[in-house]
Amino acid sequence: QVQLVESGGGLVQPGGSLRLSCAASQSIFNFNRMGWYRQAPGKQRELVAAITNGGSTNYADSVKGRFTISRDIARYTMYLQMNNLKPEDTAVYYCNVRVGAYEKDYWGQGTQVTVSS
Repeated sequence: QVQLVESGGGLVQPGGSLRLSCAASQSIFNFNRMGWYRQAPGKQRELVAAITNGGSTNYADSVKGRFTISRDIARYTMYLQMNNLKPEDTAVYYCNVRVGAYEKDYWGQGTQVTVSS
């Protein structure tokens, strides 16, 4: 079992920045992939950004150039730096990790991000 705890959400004005953190209960070194998803009211959960075991990253088109995913293996933590936030970024953001040969998914509890003036 992997426990994930997100933090860093909150209320920010358009154009502002936030950094989300996802702390894992064990080493992330061998995780197949780590990612951030988000779900806005009335919408499906969508992938925002992901980073593979090898360090490759990918982003949703809507956040390219504004969001950056990273990880600190020594601290068992993944981050999402979000800059130039827009109202449409408002959602609950979830941390996800994919582990093992059967690619089992684990999820955090979510953290609310609200972008509003």
